[in-house]
Amino acid sequence: MDWFEVLRLAVLAVIALVVLRHLRLKPSNERHWVVENKRMAYAEFEGDRVTLRNVRDFGWRTTRDYDECWTDMSFRPGEVSKIWLVLEYFDPKHKPIAHTLVSFEFEDGRRLACSIEVRRELGEVYHPVKGMFRQYELIYVWATESDAIGVRARCRRKSKTHLFEGVVLGGDNHRRLLESFLRRTNKLHDEPEWYHSITNACTTNIVRHVNEVYPGRVPRVIEVLLPGLSPKILERNNLIRLDGSLEQTMESSRIDQRSLDWDGESDYGNWIRG
Repeated sequence: MDWFEVLRLAVLAVIALVVLRHLRLKPSNERHWVVENKRMAYAEFEGDRVTLRNVRDFGWRTTRDYDECWTDMSFRPGEVSKIWLVLEYFDPKHKPIAHTLVSFEFEDGRRLACSIEVRRELGEVYHPVKGMFRQYELIYVWATESDAIGVRARCRRKSKTHLFEGVVLGGDNHRRLLESFLRRTNKLHDEPEWYHSITNACTTNIVRHVNEVYPGRVPRVIEVLLPGLSPKILERNNLIRLDGSLEQTMESSRIDQRSLDWDGESDYGNWIRG
């Protein structure tokens, strides 16, 4: 056996060890998390009522300056009246890259947002490439709109944030969609999962929930993996309510300036909706 063959076998052995170590990594809910990720929400079902524990309600002044607050929220899933979709462009120079989250509006006017994202440890910084290699756990962050939407539209000055009213076809699908999110939340509370930038991220999970209650509602397209490109798919498949043309809707759905103008006392959700 010559030296080249020995070197090739050694490299293959190292690669095999790295892959084996990677596959043996296990997700955990027991780590030193950043403050905004330190609690996981979970839902307690009792008849037709649900109490959601650990709803985040931070008062954000900047992304590093905030008042920490956690609360509980009780509701009937059958009283969901509207579904809202938020699309946040992190940087207008990189259009394909964006974050999506949903908000559930109840008949009594209350709203509850859910952001599916990386659960970061102290000192950890997100990178999409690292997100493909078992570096981050997945978390469903349930929060008030002033928290989950406000921190994006008010505190991230490069971000461009849009708010759309979703179109959910079929009787009782609002309730079923919320319950689908809650079941997954409880599963993650008990059985942690790895976040994956492509297969287990914000938009891919939202699409799974929608297609669970309405099979085939969202097609398998590249825009699911690159949500910044999704507006045309949202229009084509009647997934959002339009305000005129798509271009006009993109303009009227921008909530950044309205968020910055918020007086801090009025209901944030009503304020950003004009």
